[in-house]
Amino acid sequence: MIQSVKRVAVEPTASSFDHDIINNIVNERSKQRLLKGQQTVALIGAGGGQPKGGVDHGPTVLFNEGKLVSQIEALDWKVEVEDHFPEFVHLKPNGNDTFGILKNVKYTSDVTHKIHNSVKKACEDGKLALTIGGDHSIAIGTIKLGVIWVDAHGDINTAESTSSGNLHGCPVAFVSGLQGPIPHFQDWLKPEFDLKRIVYIGLRDLDGPEKQIIRENNIKAFSMHEVDKWGIGRVVDAAIQYLYQTTPDSEEEPAEHVDGLDPSVAPATGTPVRGGLSFREGHYIMEALHQTGSLVAVDITEVNPELGTVMERETTISIGCSLVRSVLGEGLLY
Repeated sequence: MIQSVKRVAVEPTASSFDHDIINNIVNERSKQRLLKGQQTVALIGAGGGQPKGGVDHGPTVLFNEGKLVSQIEALDWKVEVEDHFPEFVHLKPNGNDTFGILKNVKYTSDVTHKIHNSVKKACEDGKLALTIGGDHSIAIGTIKLGVIWVDAHGDINTAESTSSGNLHGCPVAFVSGLQGPIPHFQDWLKPEFDLKRIVYIGLRDLDGPEKQIIRENNIKAFSMHEVDKWGIGRVVDAAIQYLYQTTPDSEEEPAEHVDGLDPSVAPATGTPVRGGLSFREGHYIMEALHQTGSLVAVDITEVNPELGTVMERETTISIGCSLVRSVLGEGLLY
């Protein structure tokens, strides 16, 4: 039984701000200190587990139409692409693939297991694992030691709390152990992620049970209300500071999961929620995390080329690619 935990609201502080910083700014790209040798991106494609069609093809579109590899290479990164990138459709079973209310269970397990192995190998080899989704279920295979989760949704439902049965609303519960054993997943997934090591930014559409889970587990979460109140700069500073403080002796720092932009900015997505992050707020987060020099993995999710008009599709592809460029070091002045 989960017991309630009293929450104390603490405003982000401006302690990280130093006027000398303003006087000594040098606009240059940060080296990611946890990577080895030449800065290398391991580009990993990921399918999706949600029933809404098209999300499986998002990686292909970003890869081909977005010319993602050439955009990354223009920033002086080496790019490695796995042979299977970016399709997993062949893994879909022909028969029933449910467990209770949960949908696409075996398919999602098979996909996220493969993604998990790819991300793990990339990180062990000292490369930045850039996973292009796909829906949020891919985080079951990509989530790392410390995570900044930029999203309208918490994606922390369990099989008991979800009303839709869609696994893209459950990955945080799966990797943290809030969700008990599920067929197929229990064969490979070790639910060892500490909920103290996640920070949400941009929340604006939570189910009732998710709100309860976040409160009772004292999870660090900034909704769009906090972004509006304090500004994206102070919120991101507080999120990064929190992750460093929760594991001060760790060499491994933030991974990032990004799907929080307002649908007016990125319209071709399967779960749009109005009132989200603006174009510049989204890019600010990416730029700030790049400047930490501590990234080991990034997920860009929920690009669905089969939704919206041709212009909305093209806009979303462009935004997805520009977010990748920002997190890899493209700034406004260089």
